[in-house]
This record gives sequence, C-alpha cells and structure tokens, in this order.
Amino acid sequence: MTHTRTVKRGTVRGLHYQNVPHAEAKLVSCTKGEVWDVAVDLRPDSVTFLQWHAQHLVADHGDAMLIPQGFAHGFQALTDDVELLYCHSAAHAPLAEAGIHPLEPLVAIGWPLPVTDLSSRDASHAWLTADFEGVHP
Repeated sequence: MTHTRTVKRGTVRGLHYQNVPHAEAKLVSCTKGEVWDVAVDLRPDSVTFLQWHAQHLVADHGDAMLIPQGFAHGFQALTDDVELLYCHSAAHAPLAEAGIHPLEPLVAIGWPLPVTDLSSRDASHAWLTADFEGVHP
C-alpha cells in the first residue's frame, strides 16, 4: 500500500506503470480532496490501445478506480492538498518503473485544469514514437 500527497491544485502526476515481470494492478482511492484519475491502455493487442479513461474521485464519496495491468496511471489534483491511497497487486520494483509523458499528444488526455506542475521525473518521460509497441501485462 502507498500513500501520496499532492499540495497544489492543477498538479499532474504520472503516467506510471511497471514493466513485466513486475506489472501491477492498482486500486486507487482519494482520501482527501478531489482528483481526475486517469488510466491509459498500453496493451498492444487491445482495441482501446493508447486510449484513456478518467474518473473524478472525491474523498467524501468513498469511490475508487481499478487500474489493470498493462495500463499507465496518472492523476490531476482538482483541489489543493490531495491525498491518494494505492493498493498494489505487486511490490514496487524500481528497475521495472516506466512512464509516458502526461502531455503525450498520441494519447491527448483532456486534463480538466491547466497543468500547473509536473515533477522532474514525470516531465522527463520521453514522448512516444509512432512505433511504440506498448507493454505486455
């Protein structure tokens, strides 16, 4: 289980995933504030390859979003001082970490607010190329 805190409204975190053999599913809950939670399908044989789905998570509603293996995950803080709780199906493996840039034009996520902050880690994710083959969960 992982707990994160994001201080500033408009901040985007992600889009993160772990490569095989450390691919993981995540159950994401917002425990404080509100987020726009996003999953991007990176499975190459999927009919929804490189498409995204988002859900508005609000702490007071008690809902959650399941991010399956083979999907990248990210979110945007819709309020200041947001906290998320992640339940992972596999242990974190730093050497298996990967990500795609949250402003990737081939994915074109419709972030609801202007992106006001990206971590240096997330901003450094490479842009996808036309020959991106996805990930195998």
